[in-house]
Amino acid sequence: MSIKQKYQPVLDLGLKLNVKDGYVEEENNVLKIGGTTKTQYEKNLLWDKIKEIGGEFASDIQADIKVTDASVYHRHVVQKGETLGKIAKHYYKDAMKYKEIFEANRDVLKNPDLIHPDQELVIPNL
Repeated sequence: MSIKQKYQPVLDLGLKLNVKDGYVEEENNVLKIGGTTKTQYEKNLLWDKIKEIGGEFASDIQADIKVTDASVYHRHVVQKGETLGKIAKHYYKDAMKYKEIFEANRDVLKNPDLIHPDQELVIPNL
């Protein structure tokens, strides 16, 4: 199996996330990849996938991933049935962090218990 094949799930995720200015090169049995994600959350998803495949200290891949918008952790579009608690659990692994999401979105939210599908919410850096 080639190194590119080994890390194909990372490349596929990059396509799914719409990574901009992406590149993939193989040199001396090391896969060199890079590009720009929209947010830190998307960058973290790519790094998590790299570590899942190659381990914490993979020596067969070098990644240079930049972020377009470092002012937020992510921008989330509310889906039917979601709550701020569920969204906080997804991004922070802690439902009680819903308060931080609410505070970051005071311009569009008046009540933390009232969100609507298709609203775009800022997920703040913590």
